[in-house]
Amino acid sequence: MRIIPLILSGGAGTRLWPLSWGEHPKQFLPLVTKNSMIQETLLRLGALDIDAPIISCGENHRFLVAQQIGEICDKKPTIILEPMPKNTAPAIAAGCCAAMERDKDSIVVVLPSDHVIKDVQSFQNAVLTAVKNAEQGNLVTFGIVPTFAATGYGYVKASGNEANGAYNLEKFVEKPCLEKAEEYLVSGEYSWNSGMFVFKASVFLAELKKYNPQMAEYSINSFKKATKETDFIRLNKDCFSQIKGDSIDYAVMEKTSLGKIVKLDAGWDDVGSWSALYDISPKDENQNVIKGDVINIDTKNSYIHGSKRTIATIGMDNIVVVDSEDSLLIACKDRIQEVKKVAEKIKERSSK
Repeated sequence: MRIIPLILSGGAGTRLWPLSWGEHPKQFLPLVTKNSMIQETLLRLGALDIDAPIISCGENHRFLVAQQIGEICDKKPTIILEPMPKNTAPAIAAGCCAAMERDKDSIVVVLPSDHVIKDVQSFQNAVLTAVKNAEQGNLVTFGIVPTFAATGYGYVKASGNEANGAYNLEKFVEKPCLEKAEEYLVSGEYSWNSGMFVFKASVFLAELKKYNPQMAEYSINSFKKATKETDFIRLNKDCFSQIKGDSIDYAVMEKTSLGKIVKLDAGWDDVGSWSALYDISPKDENQNVIKGDVINIDTKNSYIHGSKRTIATIGMDNIVVVDSEDSLLIACKDRIQEVKKVAEKIKERSSK
């Protein structure tokens, strides 16, 4: 039995514009450490006995993936190229097909490439617990132990008593209002939906065939008919384009009776915005996060990321300033989620 990391790297990360954009989305940037986010995703598995990773990404990022994974991993990765975005379930299905080519009993550890996990040891212990449950034929997700009433995350609800380090997965819940989030926090039954999973590749494909047979057929055929090169596997475009895209949550996990939750308390964050990056970063005496050549005069509670130019701020509070080679973002930290609108407008402008 092989344990194979399946890393999903197809996201655009537009909420971290202007650094995360186009050819360099956030998973390829060193936002927290000297390593990129995708490198950290693989490195935090380092002490475990794992096989060479499988990476799912878009055509435009194939060389970045090969370069960055090659810098930290001496095992040759399998890089699967998606012809177009179809959400997580088809990407995972294709990855499971690749895993089964290596070992029909393989267990895949499905990981988004843009998370931060501070307590690596706790994470590795949780992975081992999930693997034991996956060996028994379960589909395991990690429920992040909530630290506050978050309205920006989906939730998973656990039921029953803990057995073998896991709970029964009762249901998924969409991002709640504040009142509901507070109820979830108090109850102790709800965890944040991490988007990370562990299961046998064969079991996932069987459940996908059961609950979404058309997606399963097209996903599997896109792999069977793929063009296999020395460094990349190009999924068949004709098959893949016919898939009605959906997330693993909707396609399988909300329907399956095999779902389990392993609770994870390891300093997790999905780094979905500049304010999230501010929250997890070290701060100076004025509660500022400073990167690059920055001169601050009486500026507080701010995130300032310089590039090649000097940035100077005077008398500012609660702002985000991010400078890139071709764009400059200046925003109130309380409204930083709206940066996605800027990215959308730029995309509209470039398509005219």
